[in-house]
Amino acid sequence: MHLKKGEKLVRINQKLFSMILLVISIHPLANSATGQKPFALEMPIRCTIGSNCWIVNYVDVDNSSDISDYNCGSSTYNSHKGTDFAIKDADVMRKGIEVSASAGGLIKGTRDNMRDINFNLGGENSIEGKECGNGVLIDHGDGWTTQYCHLLQDSVAVKVGDRVKTGDLLGLVGLSGKTEFPHLHFQVKYNKQIIDPFIGLQKNNKCGLGKIPLWKSSDITSMSYAPTALYNVGFSSTTPNERIAREGLYGEDELFQKSPVIALWVDIFWTKPGDKLAFKINGPGGKLLMTHESIIEKRSSRRFAFAGINRRKGKTWEKGPYTGSIRLTRKENNQAFSITKKITIN
Repeated sequence: MHLKKGEKLVRINQKLFSMILLVISIHPLANSATGQKPFALEMPIRCTIGSNCWIVNYVDVDNSSDISDYNCGSSTYNSHKGTDFAIKDADVMRKGIEVSASAGGLIKGTRDNMRDINFNLGGENSIEGKECGNGVLIDHGDGWTTQYCHLLQDSVAVKVGDRVKTGDLLGLVGLSGKTEFPHLHFQVKYNKQIIDPFIGLQKNNKCGLGKIPLWKSSDITSMSYAPTALYNVGFSSTTPNERIAREGLYGEDELFQKSPVIALWVDIFWTKPGDKLAFKINGPGGKLLMTHESIIEKRSSRRFAFAGINRRKGKTWEKGPYTGSIRLTRKENNQAFSITKKITIN
């Protein structure tokens, strides 16, 4: 039997189309059962990166005893399996920062009864086998799961067997389980293997985003890589205290003319040897009152630092607005990160 004119081309195109469908069906990010779009995630915490929350730890993608985040940086620690979204302090935590489902699925596990406490105070034995703290596990089908850890006690809003949609409320950011600061630990697995959502299942280059990251494109834009974060800053009328700052108790927007000290403090995630930290305080009219610089000597996952000036005996501070500026300059690439705080003296 002879093909009619044009019939051969149609059959070849049909064969090519079948091959394309086969490739799509076996692509690891595609849902072969439903033909839906590739697995994609929304940011699981309702906040603004760089404003009231910060990504402070990424997945450790180095399988050796060394560490590396997806961008070939060191904002992680050995064998870290998730992405950590930190919030400013415990006061913000108590007011409530919502955690939501990054994708739709079936709730497979929850915990909601652990205290919100720095695990160093309770001891590691108190969290053995429960390092995630209060949390939620979601099965998304096709081998994908997401886990949400360190949620606030009594905040979990779902139960095992519930079905959730993308964006549904799961709970609030807390301080439960193996953590020293309030944050959400977000973990992704595919067929029980840890996946970095910034990479997906295939690396594109040695450093940087993967070929098909799991994050939706609108969220990737807001989650641009930062190797450090000056995330909390304030003034104090006495020598600044790290624990008070991290509890969120330096909430005042004004000091007084007879305050014994004007001190400026900052909390930082991930400092490195050679980082230069510069403090500056300007008084009313922009008058420079103080500058102080120091060189950081060792790597630290979190660093609290401060500088200030004492009130002269018999003198009072001038009334008006004061501005504190802090700048961290990274020696290796001359990157600079800064934060400011304003206060009024009455």
